[in-house]
Amino acid sequence: MSMTLEKRIGALDWNTLAERLHADGYALTKPVLRATECEQLIALFAEPDHFRSTVNMRQVRFGAGIYRYFSYPLPTMVATLRTQCYAPLAQVANCWAERLRLEQSYPEDLAAFLALCHEHGQTRPTPILFRYEQGDHNALHQDLYGEVAFPLQVVIVLSPARAYTGGEFVLTTQRPRAQSLVQVVTPEQGQLLVFPNRHKPVLGKSTGRYHRTNIRHGVSRLHTGARYSLGLIFHDAQ
Repeated sequence: MSMTLEKRIGALDWNTLAERLHADGYALTKPVLRATECEQLIALFAEPDHFRSTVNMRQVRFGAGIYRYFSYPLPTMVATLRTQCYAPLAQVANCWAERLRLEQSYPEDLAAFLALCHEHGQTRPTPILFRYEQGDHNALHQDLYGEVAFPLQVVIVLSPARAYTGGEFVLTTQRPRAQSLVQVVTPEQGQLLVFPNRHKPVLGKSTGRYHRTNIRHGVSRLHTGARYSLGLIFHDAQ
């Protein structure tokens, strides 16, 4: 019997993924979404009733391409991914807050965290469906939508590798008294790529204490074809 999406997410080795996040600043899972599920999510892009807004990235100088914010209620697959990924990542988020000596903590479940967002006037859903075509790209950026922000997010490439060339995922990490570190990741269809939306703690070699290092992310220029992806941001927007 095939595993449900919820069970597939739960079966991931979240302890190892947390270690990768601590060490590398990102973590990549084995494929979680099946090809048919990816196709179903791609098909939603052409159904405007699922979305609260559409952004032409070229017009707002974010890069080039189109992305659409889902509206509530989220499609079942999107809601399941967001809910099931939140709980294990909240443990990482709380670890990072402790290392950075921040006076904040994250609830164990997504519903409680979203209630906190709503108390601060952040009520608009933030999961995103992206479409990049030849020549499109996403400029380096951070995803903050209000006072309350979860420090980790997830992106899932929905298109098979044969559908496009280029379009690599890019992370840049600032380093004190050194050039920024650039990491290029090429997720396969259906894999979950977890990364910080703003910063992560890094242990100082001389001080023995953790300090905050800023991270930005983006997508390199697409050479051919079309690339769809799903972005899971856990905090809601104002």
